[in-house]
Amino acid sequence: MIQETIVTTLNNSGLSHIAPMGIHVNGDEIIVLPFRPSTTLDNLLESKTAVLNYCDDVRIFAGCLTGRRDWPLMAAEKINGRVLQCALAHTEIELVRVEDDSVRPKLFCKAVHIVNHAPFMGFNRAQYSVLEAAILISRLSWLPIEKIDAEIDYLRIGFEKTAGDREVEAWGWLMDVIEKFKAEIKL
Repeated sequence: MIQETIVTTLNNSGLSHIAPMGIHVNGDEIIVLPFRPSTTLDNLLESKTAVLNYCDDVRIFAGCLTGRRDWPLMAAEKINGRVLQCALAHTEIELVRVEDDSVRPKLFCKAVHIVNHAPFMGFNRAQYSVLEAAILISRLSWLPIEKIDAEIDYLRIGFEKTAGDREVEAWGWLMDVIEKFKAEIKL
């Protein structure tokens, strides 16, 4: 199973990095699969720890993909790490082993501490649409623009019916990136 999370890591200088990432969960095993190059990969290999943040504020997913990475953090409880202040829950993890790969290494981790901060009340269709659009943004250079446009057109239906202020803000950031990308490929 893949869970869409926000991964926070620290480098050896204590600088935090925030990145959206699909984490693979297989029983008690947590597998982080960052593509190279990746600050998350570098930090996790250096520190051997990370925090998986579970949140419903889709602005963080969209923000990280559009250059907005300054989100309030607090200290993790059992590891040297940082937790998103808006996280509904978080899992502090430690690196157990690595299966190296030149493109996408597999980082096998174990949970060392799990905390629930607030109840998850579910996603509305706009939040789902923003998450899916954020994933498309992360693949702009891989997918044909026609596919991205078709997916965005479909996602826009649910978005327009259920979006609140947070979702509207996040959607706008993502659409700006798509429009900029389209303008650049037409040059």
